[in-house]
Amino acid sequence: MSEPDPDELQQRLEKVLLGGRRRYTRLEVAEKTGVPEERARRLWRALGFATVNDDEVVFTDADVDVLKTADQLVNSGLVDPSMEVAVTRALGQHLSRLAEWQVLMLRQLITENPELAKSERQIARLVERLLPELERVQSFVWRRHLAAYAGRALVATDEEVEAGLQVVGFVDMVGYTRLTRQVDEAELSAVLDAFEMVTTEVIAEHHGRVVKMIGDEVLFVCDSPADAAEIALTLAERTAEDEELPAVRAGLASGRVLSRFGDVYGSVVNLAARLTSIARPGTILIDKELASALADDPAYEIRTRRPVSVRGYNRMRPSALRRAPDQPTGKFAESQEMAAEMLGIDPPPTRRGRRR
Repeated sequence: MSEPDPDELQQRLEKVLLGGRRRYTRLEVAEKTGVPEERARRLWRALGFATVNDDEVVFTDADVDVLKTADQLVNSGLVDPSMEVAVTRALGQHLSRLAEWQVLMLRQLITENPELAKSERQIARLVERLLPELERVQSFVWRRHLAAYAGRALVATDEEVEAGLQVVGFVDMVGYTRLTRQVDEAELSAVLDAFEMVTTEVIAEHHGRVVKMIGDEVLFVCDSPADAAEIALTLAERTAEDEELPAVRAGLASGRVLSRFGDVYGSVVNLAARLTSIARPGTILIDKELASALADDPAYEIRTRRPVSVRGYNRMRPSALRRAPDQPTGKFAESQEMAAEMLGIDPPPTRRGRRR
């Protein structure tokens, strides 16, 4: 079996992926689109690509078409000119990660099936067959997320949008650095896959949103204090039950959050991170705002901790979040109900938690 020629393979893949061969220099693209050369260069860098020399033939017809479309979006008023580069940068960052993962997935497929790599032409044909399927799936997921976010955002009042009140949570695997020194790459990958799977499942189930995975940590946001509490508690319980996963710790904070291009910013995010850093394994620390929001919920038990000082916060007073003790049963429960009836008062409330 002959080894594929790297240069020939690169040319074939580019033709498949870019919709044609490289034909234009940077200056020629600017001339064809009517977009000023400096602006086109800024957008190219914002996408995450290195600046090319004026005489390098790098661009294809697809590059020309997309730049024209981007210019039309700005001219139509859909994209604010002042936000053009920031929007482009966010798009490039998100899609570059997706592309990297997909190429590694393809590489693994070829490694496990060597007959697929008999020649560069065969590899190119494989990519050509897979590309429409990947595009179809990506388009479906994108449209589904559009539908989900649009359903909430487009019916919200201006006050609700401007308030930006959310719960921000970090959930962190304990002992991850030590783990990386003790296991090989395959085992570490399995742990990360398992952690990502359980976190995405639990967060989605309780109406939260994964903002990003940061190695051994997940950052999420939630509109409901109770849902955020359930996410953190359930993740602590699920990881404690799984012998393959390390224990986790979590920090939650509630307040005004700035959402920008899929990420979140502000003092609430910083506070949640600080709470996570001082939490012990298996524990969940929350700020006073969230503690106040959950104080009357019988599903939870909140215990105030002693003040601590962390970077940026002097004498921060966190609270520990736990599930409330189960309602007493049997003869003791019956005696409580009988006593309440004799005294003419309501029986103690049932504390069942929110296990789902």
